Amino acid sequence: MGRIYVVGTCGTKGAELAYVRQLIAARGLAVRLVDVSTQLHHGITPDIAAATVAGCHPGGLGAVFTGDRGGSVAGMAVALEAYMLGLDDVAGVIGLGGSGGTALVAPALRALPIGTPKLLVSTVASSNVAPYVGSSDIAMMYSVTDLAGLNRISRTVLANAAHAIAGMVATPPPAAATDKPAVGVTMFGVTTPCVNRLVELLEPTHDCLVFHATGTGGQSMEKLAESGLLQGVIDVTTTEVCDLLMGGVFPCTEDRFGAIARTGLPYVGSCGALDMVNFGAMETVPPQFKDRNLYVHNPQVTLMRTTAEENARMGQWIGEKLNSCEGPVRFLLPLGGVSVLDAPGMPFHDPAADEALFAALEATVEQTPRRQLIRVPHALNDPAFAEALLAQFRAVLEEV
Repeated sequence: MGRIYVVGTCGTKGAELAYVRQLIAARGLAVRLVDVSTQLHHGITPDIAAATVAGCHPGGLGAVFTGDRGGSVAGMAVALEAYMLGLDDVAGVIGLGGSGGTALVAPALRALPIGTPKLLVSTVASSNVAPYVGSSDIAMMYSVTDLAGLNRISRTVLANAAHAIAGMVATPPPAAATDKPAVGVTMFGVTTPCVNRLVELLEPTHDCLVFHATGTGGQSMEKLAESGLLQGVIDVTTTEVCDLLMGGVFPCTEDRFGAIARTGLPYVGSCGALDMVNFGAMETVPPQFKDRNLYVHNPQVTLMRTTAEENARMGQWIGEKLNSCEGPVRFLLPLGGVSVLDAPGMPFHDPAADEALFAALEATVEQTPRRQLIRVPHALNDPAFAEALLAQFRAVLEEV
């Protein structure tokens, strides 16, 4: 079964860490306490000393114990990630921390494979946790009180956390009901008809993992791709690029398409929802965009139609990313529109803007027998376009 690793700074959270270790051990599970303190202390004795962890930093102990608190915490975070990835018996990990401890432990948890139980009890878990969770499956639990000693509240919260990680490890998920290969598919609300039809067509042969293209959705898909858990990707919805380049709220990172390039995974992509940038409520739209073509998707989301100039910029950006992909690649251009809102009579219908996108892609992508752009005479949400995606996916699978 492996071991559960309890991680935190023994110098400031020793009693809490020891309490969690005790409760997990009482369940009959193997457990180790890992100290990631960056200063000398005389607290609880860990199973793994801070110096052992720090020694895993590429720069050695000196890169961690710098004498500067911020630099030391950053260095220990790098060391902890290297330490955890070097283990072969990780059944689960539970971390405890305030704001600094959470920032220290979270990168190591994010680096672990999807599916490995990982729980982070934190004083900041009731606020924005996106910087800590990222594209991983970290579960975060709010500590309610500060982690500054054991009391009637912290004992209860930490006991719940200890029993939660123990339950995750002692009760593994049931085996998959299918042995069909997995394919990653990206979707947004305005590309749902296409993806629903595509999943229906793929269901007899593939386990479809659909990712919501909200920034972290694309990152999660690529994390699974790089982990070797996908047979291929059908990237219908590349809209996160809009938000990256134009300052929207659902951006991808600069490494979008990076996992495809590094793995050579069979890839079929398209221009899904490249007609829109996402903002929050109407009053949050940046002043420079107030006179643009805006559409209230719901009270919390306002969409902005991309211009021909912006589309040309995106086409070049995506094209340069595709040029780094040496595996089999097909990128389909839906001539009838790239989203539900880009159809004739709809508020974002703008064939000239779409053509600027397509032309920039064609001018940028270095096409080869294995890397091709394909114009398709249908709108993205037409059933025929889903069938074209499927046909090209089958074609790239045959090239592996």
